[in-house]
Amino acid sequence: MSNKDYYTVLGVEKGASKDEIKKAFRKLAHRYHPDKQGGDEQRFKEIGEAYAVLSDEKRRAEYDTYGRTFQGGGAGGPAGGFDFSNFAQGFGGTHGGVEFDLGDIFSDFFGGGQRMRRGRDISIDIELTFKESIFGVKRKVLLTKTSSCESCDGSGAKRGTELTTCSTCNGAGKVHESRQTVLGTFATTRACSECNGTGKVPKEKCTTCHGHGVARQEEEVAIAVPAGIENGEMIRMQGHGEAVPGGAAGDLYVKVHVKSDQRFRKEGNNIVMPLSVKVTDALLGSSYKVETLDGEINVKIPQGVTHGERLRVKGKGVPQRYGTRGDLYITIDIQVPGKLSRKAKKAAEALRDEGV
Repeated sequence: MSNKDYYTVLGVEKGASKDEIKKAFRKLAHRYHPDKQGGDEQRFKEIGEAYAVLSDEKRRAEYDTYGRTFQGGGAGGPAGGFDFSNFAQGFGGTHGGVEFDLGDIFSDFFGGGQRMRRGRDISIDIELTFKESIFGVKRKVLLTKTSSCESCDGSGAKRGTELTTCSTCNGAGKVHESRQTVLGTFATTRACSECNGTGKVPKEKCTTCHGHGVARQEEEVAIAVPAGIENGEMIRMQGHGEAVPGGAAGDLYVKVHVKSDQRFRKEGNNIVMPLSVKVTDALLGSSYKVETLDGEINVKIPQGVTHGERLRVKGKGVPQRYGTRGDLYITIDIQVPGKLSRKAKKAAEALRDEGV
């Protein structure tokens, strides 16, 4: 295709931007795909070849200067190894009675590289008391999930037997394949399905997992809930999800539900609680024993304290990093008696006479 103008093939100007080139390629590839009714295999190959060159800055510069490129693929063919998978998003559907997905097609063309298999993520819910959410807590939960087989420690081999070199991949853990496509011949590498990419197979398979190295079983998981966690927050535990043969386990997500407390509530790094105080103690001052999340403490009620006023107790709030803590705020609730004795009434009238 060295005598062809790649810009003309894609229908763009020579100074076209990358986005304009990509947009033109997507449109034409969708139109001329050979699996579609009215598709054109030769035209489709030309479009792919043109895009492979013009989408790469170095090859495009060579082409603009010399009218050809000097990398693999002759006159700019796609053998240099390009990934069209992200451009195929939004393609697919049913056209002319033929259903296809260009995302899958391009993945097949270019291999996409080896990807480590990964297990499924799972999620659970746990409930905490208010105090547990403030100070943190350790919980153990029993989950039924696919995990590394306990009988063979994940090796897939019967206990006491050996692992041997996989005959399919000769111990490499991967196999190479060549595919003929409309864009040419492409070499791909994938994980060996016989040994799941490990290069080893059990001489005698484990009877529990049948040689897979993973089995569905009960597993106890220890969850460390950090101090100060909020209601509805998620804790991610990497590698504690579902396991897969020859790959990485997924993650466990723990959603936390904090039960409300009748006495305490949280305001940022601080804790707020109410304290009922008698009128006389508010007028004259006093000392109260108060039960906090840290245990019982003595709180001095200053003379003349007002209803709704807050008393601050430093360092009794939510634990923070580096050993620091927020504060505890005690909200004063002055209790006014519903009925007064004759003596109390006279005392109150005397106070009123003094303008109190």
